[in-house]
Amino acid sequence: MIKIAQFGEGNFLRSFADLYFETLNREGGDYSVSIIKPIPHGTLAPFAAQNNRYHVVLRGMADGAASENVYEVRVIDKAISPFEDMEAYFALARERELKIIVSNTTEAGICFCENDRPEDFETATYPAKLTRFLLERFRAGLDGVYLLPVELIENNADRLYRCVDDYITLWKLPQAFREWNDTRNFYCNTLVDRIVSGYPRDGALRKHIEDLVGEEDALVSVAEPFGLWAIEKKGDIGTLIREGVHNIGVVLTDDIGYYKKRKVRVLNGSHTNMVAAGLVLGQKTVYDCMTDQRLYAFFRRSLEEVIPFVSDDTVMTRRFAGEVEQRFFNPYLNHSLSGIALNSISKWKVRVLPTFRDYYRKYGRIPEALTVGFSYLMYLYRTQYRELSDDPAILDFFAAGGRVDDFMADEGIWSEDLSAYAGFCQTVLANIERIGGGEVLI
Repeated sequence: MIKIAQFGEGNFLRSFADLYFETLNREGGDYSVSIIKPIPHGTLAPFAAQNNRYHVVLRGMADGAASENVYEVRVIDKAISPFEDMEAYFALARERELKIIVSNTTEAGICFCENDRPEDFETATYPAKLTRFLLERFRAGLDGVYLLPVELIENNADRLYRCVDDYITLWKLPQAFREWNDTRNFYCNTLVDRIVSGYPRDGALRKHIEDLVGEEDALVSVAEPFGLWAIEKKGDIGTLIREGVHNIGVVLTDDIGYYKKRKVRVLNGSHTNMVAAGLVLGQKTVYDCMTDQRLYAFFRRSLEEVIPFVSDDTVMTRRFAGEVEQRFFNPYLNHSLSGIALNSISKWKVRVLPTFRDYYRKYGRIPEALTVGFSYLMYLYRTQYRELSDDPAILDFFAAGGRVDDFMADEGIWSEDLSAYAGFCQTVLANIERIGGGEVLI
């Protein structure tokens, strides 16, 4: 058996990685997933109530016709809350058959905090928790694992490795453990692509999904049929991960840079640039935005600013952008803007700022559509911070009446001073006033 430890129990991993491993089992494989709750917030009660069993419904268009397919997922063996059962957490680390660790802790999850201590498990970062997990495995005299983070940050596995290495230094852990981590664990950068709308909140849709599934399911998740998992090829990863289409398309590659850049900038970037404007204009889903003439035109203008800065092969990038557009027009997806808006500041930094920077360097001016999108984002944070979900320090800043220009200049947030881009800050402040006055900027 191949066992997987999965940090994160959310809709995406359950509709993506877990469905992939479930599909491999149906094709004759022998995989088992153990979910680990990475933060104290939330509950694993639905997993216990359903014996770790749930359904994924893939809804989309195939050859011009509606497609709705239900998949039962039974690959999850256990769901562990280390905050309530630390021994179960460490027992999993000592499992000899454990081969893979998957994680999805959002873009902000892979970070290092010099104030973390080994005993401060509840408040520690994910890499700190992982370091303790790996240390337990090392002390048990076991072999290393393959780490496949799916967080949407550049070189996600490299970043995760550096964080773990920094905790080894910070906590003065044995040099032998560092050498084991360096030589026995394989940190594989990854790229994932599947739009997941998750649990259906609308009553009528929920009833429809329940009828499709044939029973009530508190963990049911809705996603699109398209799926791609690009994984950096290291060690003997090919003996554990099967390439080809197994519900999602899987690619093992020596260089996933193009896949990542294309997906993050075109798909995720267009999402992030559109979400705040969509919310301000009263839309609820991506499909709502695409069928709104103004927002669709804004989406198209945004793509024109993004496409030239993905690859020299703009033909292939435009082809991918066309696929993204068709996926956004999926009427079944019901991908909520409020879900996309989660942690929007870190998302804008990762998904939009690199394109913004490239555009400015090439043309010497700020990109119009990306600037408008950012202006709507700042308007949203300044006026609706109570309804948003983000880093408490960011929300507290706006709740205390913090100024947008000061926020843009904060290098601790952006890793640079955004007000240094000529005309950017002034344009954003003027746009916020216009939006507040009821003007539509798109």
